[in-house]
Amino acid sequence: MKISIITATYNSSSTLRDTLESVLGQTYPYIEHIIIDGGSTDGTLELIREYEPRYQGRLRYISEPDKGIYDAMNKGIRMASGEVIGILNSDDFYTSPDIVETLAGELKSHGVDAVYGDIHYVDSKDLNKCVRYYSSADFRRWKMFFGFMPAHPSFYCRKAVYERLGAFSTSYKVAADFENLLRLIYVGRISTRYVPRDCVTMRTGGASTSGLASHRQILADHVRAYRENHVHSNALLDCLRYVFKTAEIVKYKLSH
Repeated sequence: MKISIITATYNSSSTLRDTLESVLGQTYPYIEHIIIDGGSTDGTLELIREYEPRYQGRLRYISEPDKGIYDAMNKGIRMASGEVIGILNSDDFYTSPDIVETLAGELKSHGVDAVYGDIHYVDSKDLNKCVRYYSSADFRRWKMFFGFMPAHPSFYCRKAVYERLGAFSTSYKVAADFENLLRLIYVGRISTRYVPRDCVTMRTGGASTSGLASHRQILADHVRAYRENHVHSNALLDCLRYVFKTAEIVKYKLSH
């Protein structure tokens, strides 16, 4: 079973090396890495070309203007030849070498549409310093009514699901990942399975972790996603998830 890993890049030369090394270090042999670059000018393409021989034909990439990260992801999904698709951002990397092998094994043995696990965030200046652990263990389909979703960087889904239910809506500014999972999991009721592994290490400071303005936009996107998918939730109910998130962060810090 081939796994297509999609990475969107734009002037990502300062972090992309870690991403490439972590893909090359995976023990699962049937990986296709697709890099969709938005027209970088900082050396990103030179770095990709430097690594290309090490992939031995398993790397595909394009570089052209796009309409943002979700447009790039959609291009990658269309290009993918794998049965299963995962997203690995250009400033993230796998937490251990057997992650893709583990996720592929769960998909094979249980025959589900998608699997997901945990992730953790690190200080961008100290990659060994965990600032938050995001566990998907308690996720349930009904919790999307309150704005919860499984950790998207750990979400590996069969391409046939995207072909049937659609990929990312590029009209969302920040939370197209939530809208997509709401459409797939809550409305489309695809079959999923939680895998208790820390799958991806993420640097803080990305589009969904960059301050109050970002969180306001996320809330607006969530409310719009409910409306467009005919899910009868609202901003007040969605905000309840911040109580749980705060408790999660406090619990982690107290335990460490």
